[in-house]
Amino acid sequence: MKRAFDTADARGGPERPPPDGDLHRRLVYGEEAALAEAYAAYGDLVHRVAARVTRSPAAAEDVAQEVFAHLWSRPYAFDARRGSLRTWLSMLAHRRAVDWVRGEERHRKAAYADDAVLRAVPAPGPAPDEAVLEQERSLLLHSALARLPLPQRQVVHLAYFAGRTYRQAAAELGIPEGTAKTRLRTALRTLAETLADPPLRGEIP
Repeated sequence: MKRAFDTADARGGPERPPPDGDLHRRLVYGEEAALAEAYAAYGDLVHRVAARVTRSPAAAEDVAQEVFAHLWSRPYAFDARRGSLRTWLSMLAHRRAVDWVRGEERHRKAAYADDAVLRAVPAPGPAPDEAVLEQERSLLLHSALARLPLPQRQVVHLAYFAGRTYRQAAAELGIPEGTAKTRLRTALRTLAETLADPPLRGEIP
């Protein structure tokens, strides 16, 4: 497929887009020249739509690649009876760009939540008067860790005691990366809630 994009870039856009029906038929038969023609005809349009939504040239390029990869792998998804290929590609680009923006927003929120959890962990080197409380908080942390469900405890152990990233932890545990990240975030929030309001001396379970 990349060869088709390179061919389109080298040729430049045609004066008129090829007929949708002919282009669609050739895409269904896996003709790379047809993909090159589609990219030459509509690549700039798809990129503009994506850039307007994402406000990121790099993201717009990624979205454009995804759109034409989708056209190449699933040409049957386009139905000429419902509109032109130009319109279909524009709508697909808009949807993919919106998905990218939402994904970035979720990532920022998750990163902020993780930072907030880490800020809740007490700083090292307590003053002498705080040493006892620090020890109690450490005991509280270990007690809270022990009460976590085993799947969450395994991810926390790998991520914070064995120095793994959540991706590495997912690979070691044989679970999807998203599952590992969710378990880690849930566990950290539980621990942060426990540490945020330490009990009075003698109340540690």
